[in-house]
Amino acid sequence: MESFTEIMGGIGLALDGVGVLIVALGTAVALVRSLFPRTDPFAARYTRLRQEMGRAILLGLEVLIAGDIIRSVVVNPTLLNIAVLGLLVLVRTFLSMTLQLEIEGHWPWQRGAPE
Repeated sequence: MESFTEIMGGIGLALDGVGVLIVALGTAVALVRSLFPRTDPFAARYTRLRQEMGRAILLGLEVLIAGDIIRSVVVNPTLLNIAVLGLLVLVRTFLSMTLQLEIEGHWPWQRGAPE
């Protein structure tokens, strides 16, 4: 049973690393893509940069949440860890929803952009 816990802890840490890597690489790619083509107006490039960075952050947050869930529930399921996990998920969910509003112009539960 101890090796299972260690494996799950490793998986949780690996997911955290992947989440951070997604945010870092996604931001780098978004920055490079915003520089080209230079024929686009600055406002369009800036908007595209913010949208692509927001998508990278959203995806990274989802992976980080998965890592937190594995470590908190499987590895060390104490009441305090579950409470901290709940708070982390609440904060990250709020961030995800506001980022999606910023990127797409509507809340996640709305089908299209507001009129």
